[in-house]
Amino acid sequence: MGNSCINQLRFLIFLIASLAGAYQSYGFHHLSPKPRVPLFVFGDSLYDPGNNNYINTTPDFLANFLPYGETFFEFATGRFSDGRLIPDFIAKYAKLPLIPPYFQSSYRQFVYGVNFASGGGGALVETHEGKAIDLKTQLRYFKNVEKQLRRELGKEGTDQLLANAVYMFSIGGNDLLAPNPIFSSFSTEEYVGIIVGNFTEVLKEVYKAGGRKFGFLSLLPLGCLPYVRAHNAEGNGETCVKDLTDLAKSYNAALAQKFKQLRKQLKGFIYSNFDFFNAVTQRLSNPSKYGFKEVKSGCCGSGAYRGNYTCGGKRGDAAYELCDNPEEHFFFDSYHPSETAYHQFAELMWNGPPSVTGPCSLKSLFEV
Repeated sequence: MGNSCINQLRFLIFLIASLAGAYQSYGFHHLSPKPRVPLFVFGDSLYDPGNNNYINTTPDFLANFLPYGETFFEFATGRFSDGRLIPDFIAKYAKLPLIPPYFQSSYRQFVYGVNFASGGGGALVETHEGKAIDLKTQLRYFKNVEKQLRRELGKEGTDQLLANAVYMFSIGGNDLLAPNPIFSSFSTEEYVGIIVGNFTEVLKEVYKAGGRKFGFLSLLPLGCLPYVRAHNAEGNGETCVKDLTDLAKSYNAALAQKFKQLRKQLKGFIYSNFDFFNAVTQRLSNPSKYGFKEVKSGCCGSGAYRGNYTCGGKRGDAAYELCDNPEEHFFFDSYHPSETAYHQFAELMWNGPPSVTGPCSLKSLFEV
């Protein structure tokens, strides 16, 4: 762990310890002899545990049908994978129950955290507007949870809970993959800046509510998704689409710079930024090293590279193919990794080196 992370953690320990008496006085000792660190999750389909099951949307933004979920749950939960997602594994490592979707949660579960993520959601309201829950709306739901906690626990108890919690984010991919036409006049740099700006506004609001510990997921190389390979107008799909991959790189660089600025501007702001881009690139470049046999084609879908988004037969085309062993595939469908891939990433996020998940690991954030 780097020195900067250690120093930040020391300050945060002091901050949380100063509230610990209030934490106990508001009844948390009745819930657990040793209160666990709550986990609040925001984002898109990489983190959505089934929130989209409860909104009025189309099958493109749903995964509440088989074969989604069948590897682990044996039924479809709404997760865009054959099994668990990264937040599910992180909750396990943190000795928390599975963090439920916001629309499926109750006050008793709020003390362990809640998941607001939505498949198709973006940092911009305009991204898949009306079909997914954008990040600002997810923030509004978080504030609803905060209000309920303050009613039940009082100010001091809630302040302690929110300062102690870890906040995980996965956002930006949909904004880049499906930009709204109203942004067509902006340059790439300007558009990335708008996305990062919206994201930053939400982070500052969570910080204002008391959040101090954040976990971020950079974007994977978007040009390597099976859907993108299959629908690339140039080339034969054997190589990733450079323009989209470069766009993801630009976004990641801008976001990393913003996190460094926030660490200087916001006292007690501490974070873990997982290098998702390089972790994915390594697996696509050397599959066998990580236990994969197929990294270009999805396990579930149709057409070249199973890049047609037809997995489950509910998205306008009933025909689709399904591989025999999802754990051998890096991608489960046209866009989303398999549970095996998510498991590997969660392990790196939890306790990877600073070069992969710096400046702090998620484990260090939960141990404060």
